[in-house]
Amino acid sequence: MVKVEEIQQYGKEQFDTVVASANTLQSGFQAIATAYGDYTKKSFEDTKSFVEKLAGVKSLDKALEVQTEYAKSAYETFVAESQKIAGLYADLAKQTYKPIEGLVAKLSPAAAR
Repeated sequence: MVKVEEIQQYGKEQFDTVVASANTLQSGFQAIATAYGDYTKKSFEDTKSFVEKLAGVKSLDKALEVQTEYAKSAYETFVAESQKIAGLYADLAKQTYKPIEGLVAKLSPAAAR
């Protein structure tokens, strides 16, 4: 027969698990938002610098050189930041699932065998 204390303990464990997962989710999204903000700021500063360089150019050859340099740099930065942010999303998924993993193991006796 199931005791009331067991039901209460089970409910408390579930609640604690959900709270831990939610806290991880919150801090993970905060890290991702910070990464996006940092990338946006860097991109804006790089674009501003590019426009300033381009404004000071006197020949078409130099303008194309500055444009090519900017495009290459912007692409490399985009790829690097995209990989960083994708890694943050992957870490978030792993860390959010981690507290639930233990609960699932307790709930499924077949998984423990």
